[in-house]
Amino acid sequence: MKLVMAVVQDKDSNRLMNALVDHNFRTTKLATTGGFLKAGNTTFMIGTEDHRVDKLLSVIKENCQSRDQMVAPVSPMGGNADSYVPYPVEVEVGGATIFVLPIEQFHHF
Repeated sequence: MKLVMAVVQDKDSNRLMNALVDHNFRTTKLATTGGFLKAGNTTFMIGTEDHRVDKLLSVIKENCQSRDQMVAPVSPMGGNADSYVPYPVEVEVGGATIFVLPIEQFHHF
């Protein structure tokens, strides 16, 4: 048994949720906030059997796209001004960050 935690951009969360349901994966969906862009994310917690992990990863990959986004600079307020960039920069966002953890027991009551 595995617990798969997938952190995805909010823009991809509804599409991913529908795909998970279509492929019979049960999930818990949590609203989260990323530390780098301070933007909304969605974290999915999915318990699944070991032999279904590869299928789950392919469903996530098919439904979570990376994209380029312009990001306004964050003021260094008390930090190191040497690394401060005073103009918007383009960064790649989206896709998914996935953790696969072993589970000793799983109970559904």
